[in-house]
Parts: sequence; structure tokens; C-alpha cells
Amino acid sequence: MRPALVDIGANLTHASFHDDLPQVLERASAHGVGTIVVTGASVEGSRAALALARAHPGKLRSTAGVHPHDAQHCSAETIPALRALAAFPEVVALGECGLDFNRNYSPHPDQEKWFVAQLELACELGKPLFVHSRDAHPRLAEILRRYRNRLSHVVLHCFTGQADELRAYLELDCHIGITGWICDERRGRHLLALVREIPAGRLLLETDAPYLTPRDLRPQPHARRNEPAFLTHIAATVARALGKPLDQLARETSANARAFFGLP
Repeated sequence: MRPALVDIGANLTHASFHDDLPQVLERASAHGVGTIVVTGASVEGSRAALALARAHPGKLRSTAGVHPHDAQHCSAETIPALRALAAFPEVVALGECGLDFNRNYSPHPDQEKWFVAQLELACELGKPLFVHSRDAHPRLAEILRRYRNRLSHVVLHCFTGQADELRAYLELDCHIGITGWICDERRGRHLLALVREIPAGRLLLETDAPYLTPRDLRPQPHARRNEPAFLTHIAATVARALGKPLDQLARETSANARAFFGLP
């Protein structure tokens, strides 16, 4: 039997899942996804992610953090709120946090200030860190480097960068999260070769649902909504790129995720 996959990042609090989450979770299980980490991207979103994880023990875990898009809305209450959330056993990492210089929904100084604040909280609590970086290399790496020896595990979530960026984060002993971007023949073809540079012990898989539906998935889902059940499709693409049997890749990446998040 193939080992159950772990989806390290799914936005299950998104409104598109409100009407059929039980069925989404059933399909994930039927497709061999054993554990899903629900991403928190704001204080309120992190509270909602925790509530989902507590409602589905053994199936869901969550993270607690503020996405760079929301950095401008942070306040003196933000870090105490995240610290309180991180005390729950279901919260297995801090984040999603980082820098996004692509859309620039928050000013760069605000993004950097609150990324550093969450880095410091992760150092204080010894929690793994779930990092977002888009068009922010090498600045994010420069900031992360200052804290790396005080952090436990770090994953670059939804990695889509080029070789220099990948190598910089591997040098910082980071894990790398691969999504359905690798299935996109327009934008993700370079990842089919780059994924071979990721050490087997540092590779993690995720859907980032409902976003990043694999473009080569057939048939395409209604409204192109991604969901954790499609992680098997992503895993199969990665396995082919690596020249590995799917069962082996599932075993390796699931073991990596359990060790990263401290899962049983």
C-alpha cells in the first residue's frame, strides 16, 4: 500500500470550500492524502484554520501567521495573538509569512517589519516556519540568513524560482515545497529539472488549494478549484521528473513532512 501523502499547505478556510468541505476531505482520503496542513495567512484566518484543525483531529493541522499581503494591517496585537495561537498543539508552524514584491499589496517596509517579527517569534517558540517568497529574492534570503541558526525547520512554500534562488535556500538548510506549478507547461517547466537538485530529505509537497490547479489535470475541476485530492497528481509529476517510483516519493516526502512538523 502506498504511504499516505501529506499536503503541507492548503487554504481550506477559503470561501470556495465552505459548502462542501466534508466531501473535499473525503476525496483527499480516497486519493491517498492522509494529513493536510491548513494555512493561516492572517490572525483571523489563522484562528479559522485552527478551528478546522480542531474539528478534524488526526486529519488536519494548521499554521498561524500573517501573509505579506496583509502586513500593512498588522498592529501591536498581532504577535501576541500569533503567540497564543501557537500554543495549541494543532498549530504545527508559524506562517505563512515572508515577502511578496510581485503584487506589493503592502509596502516593502511593512512586509519586512512583520516578517522579522514573525521570524523572532519562531525563534522564541522553536516552531517551524512556513515562508512565502515571490519576486523577493535575494532580499528574503538576506533577512532569513540573520536568523537561520536560531530557527528550527524552514520551508520555502510554493517554490517557483530559478536555480540561484533554490541553491540559496538549500544553502540555508531550508526545505522546499513543490506545488502544481511544476505541472504548468507555460511557467513551471524549469522545475522539472530543478527538482532534481533538492535533496530527498528536504522535499515537501503541497497543493496550495484552491489555487494553482495543475494545468495538465484531466478533466479540469469545476471553476478550476484546486483541492488536496490532486496532490497525488502533483506527486506523480514530481516522481517522473526524479525518475522514482511514486510509492518511494510518497514515502520520502511524507516522512519529511512528519519530521518537519512533528507529526505522529
